[in-house]
This record gives sequence, C-alpha cells and structure tokens, in this order.
Amino acid sequence: MKLIARYLNPVWLMAGLLILGLTAPGYAKDIYVSGVTKITMRTGPGTEHKIVAMLTSGTKLEIVEFQRDWSMVRTSGGKQGWVLSRFLTEDVPKALLVKQLQDENQRLTTALTSARETVNELKAKNDTLTGIEKKYKELEQASADYLKLDAQYNDLLKISKEQKDQITALKQNMNNEEKLWFLSGAGVFIVGLIIGLSTRKKKRSSLLD
Repeated sequence: MKLIARYLNPVWLMAGLLILGLTAPGYAKDIYVSGVTKITMRTGPGTEHKIVAMLTSGTKLEIVEFQRDWSMVRTSGGKQGWVLSRFLTEDVPKALLVKQLQDENQRLTTALTSARETVNELKAKNDTLTGIEKKYKELEQASADYLKLDAQYNDLLKISKEQKDQITALKQNMNNEEKLWFLSGAGVFIVGLIIGLSTRKKKRSSLLD
C-alpha cells in the first residue's frame, strides 16, 4: 500500500507521465548534451556496449527513446545510439545561444549593409532622375523661348515686308512726281519759248510797218 501511495504522489506521477511520454512510439524531441566536455554514444544502453561516437557539450540531438538511465538519441547527421540520460538537457546551452545570437547579428548586419547599399543606389538613381528632369525643364523652357522668338521673328519679317512695300510704293510715287515735274518744267519752257518767239515776231512786224 505504501508503494502504491508513493507512486500516487503528484511528483512521482508527473515523472512517470514524463517517462511514458518520452518513451511513446514516434516521439521525437530536440535535446542537448549538458555542460560536460564529451560524452560517449554507444550501441546499447550500458558501458559494455561499443562506442560509436563522442559527443561534445552543446551538441543538438533528437531524442528517440528516453529512459531513466540511458536514452536513445540521433545526431543531425543521422547517427543513432545510446547516451547517459543525466548528460542530457532540454535547455539550450548558453554557448549555442551565443552562437545563434552572433549568427543572427551577422545576418542583421549583412541585411543592414545591403539595405544601405540599396538606399545609396536609389539615391543615385533619384539624383540622376532629378538631373534629367532639370534638363528636360531647361529644354522645355528653351523650346518655349524659341517658339516665342520664332513668332517675334515672323512678326518682324511681316513688318519688314510691309515697310519694303511702303518704300517701294514711295519710290514709285517719287519717280512719278519727278516725271511730272520734269514734264511740267518742259511744258513751261516750251510755252515760254513759244511766247518769246511770238513776241519777237510781233516786234519785228511792228518795226517793218
């Protein structure tokens, strides 16, 4: 009765359930070699069995079958054997945690460096696009100025043509006036000549009488 009561104790009951759970078929759980330098992995649960591997502290193992004294484990390389259960722990070794943190820090550092490079590349592209946009605006302004100057040039050409036409018309008018004055002067001269000749003829006739 005392033996039955002992096994009904909650602590022993939890321990028994743990052992039963760890030894259940198909059970697989990660476990680590505890803080010792090296332990032996053997072909069977006992020191009389052949050593198949030496496991260092912090080695990650997959537990296949857990027993009170010896447990069957499997390495990440697929090697399987028995090790003393007291050298196993579910706590991740600090050295492994440090290594994981270092690896994560390295990964984040690499990612940060890559992100900075990407930012610099994007900044360079943005500067290039800004330069292109500036040149485009300058060309656009130059084009607008050219169109404005071209319109002004065409207006000046039109005004110049009108002025040339006016000058040509004035020259023609001047030529006509010169001809008119010339003809008028010639007419006056001829009339005067005729009058003079007529006067002389009259004088001569009066002298003869």
